[in-house]
Amino acid sequence: MQQAKFSCKENQVEFLNNYKEYGFKDKSSLVREALNRLKKELESQQLKESADLYTETYMENSDLKALTESAAQVWPE
Repeated sequence: MQQAKFSCKENQVEFLNNYKEYGFKDKSSLVREALNRLKKELESQQLKESADLYTETYMENSDLKALTESAAQVWPE
């Protein structure tokens, strides 16, 4: 596993030092979990923003609405 060096504020270091209280075996496992959760959150946020943009585009484009409705009419049930 690769290592990374970074700086933390005092309250963040205090949090890391309490890793056992949160059920982690060491500081590194706590940081890895935090990064994984942040990554999932950011990806989810990007997906929501993309969906919002598609929704906005759809709502503003009457040709796209008509195309979607015509496709839905022939869609097998």
